[in-house]
Amino acid sequence: MQITNSLFSVSVVVVDNDKDESGAGVVHNAQLSAPFSIEYLIEPEQSISLARNRAVKNAKGDLIAFIDDDEFPDDCWLLRLYQTLIDSSSDGVLGPIKPFFDNVPPTWLVKSGILERKSLRTGDFISNPNDTRTGNVLIDKSLFNEKNGYFDPRYGKTGGGDVDFFNRMMLKGYRFVYCNEAVVYETVPPERQKRSYYTKRAFTRGMTTAMYAPFLSLGSLKSLAAIFIYSAALPLAFFIGQHCFMKYLIKDCDHIGKILKYLGIEIVKNRPY
Repeated sequence: MQITNSLFSVSVVVVDNDKDESGAGVVHNAQLSAPFSIEYLIEPEQSISLARNRAVKNAKGDLIAFIDDDEFPDDCWLLRLYQTLIDSSSDGVLGPIKPFFDNVPPTWLVKSGILERKSLRTGDFISNPNDTRTGNVLIDKSLFNEKNGYFDPRYGKTGGGDVDFFNRMMLKGYRFVYCNEAVVYETVPPERQKRSYYTKRAFTRGMTTAMYAPFLSLGSLKSLAAIFIYSAALPLAFFIGQHCFMKYLIKDCDHIGKILKYLGIEIVKNRPY
């Protein structure tokens, strides 16, 4: 239950990206007990961008909060995002996403820091689009319009459309800040505790970056240098431990995915879930 202090009301839009309506039963049960309205919609075409766009276009309020289907929030999540939005006079507020395990996770996964995201102080301005996401954000609905655009369907299979959206909005002068107290927890099931999952995600992140960053740039030179450095360091990292090896392997895959995308090569065709 979200605490609002009577400052705002809440309604929910759930978009099922499955034409067979696999989530209908769960949502229907929630509709029977929730103290707010829940609208259930279907986006039949498999695309995270199209699913997000359908949610935005059907949202009723002036502000839109995004949370992923594998996450659950703190009771004061929306309230803290809202208060930070008002206090900062910003166009959107993002918060931290922390991992949650139902089991004892592999030691290498926890020790590697792979699941740790960059954290800022509450009220800090977010200047790098790579620090943005839709897993935990409250944003002014007016940013979504025909002039600004919505989530780009080109990112529908690989993901990264949220980063692209925030990048475009930042270039237009919109401001986004951070709220460190608005916490969301991401469930990490056993299938996301495998090495292959994180290497695939790294490749897709690199591919996404290549879609909005120019090839002839300082960033490309840095990626080429990083590939050489990380690849050379992997044998040593392996002997230090699996946590160290995976940490640098994933960094390597980020840059490799980016450069290969520039060359027209896509190692991963679909976003890993």
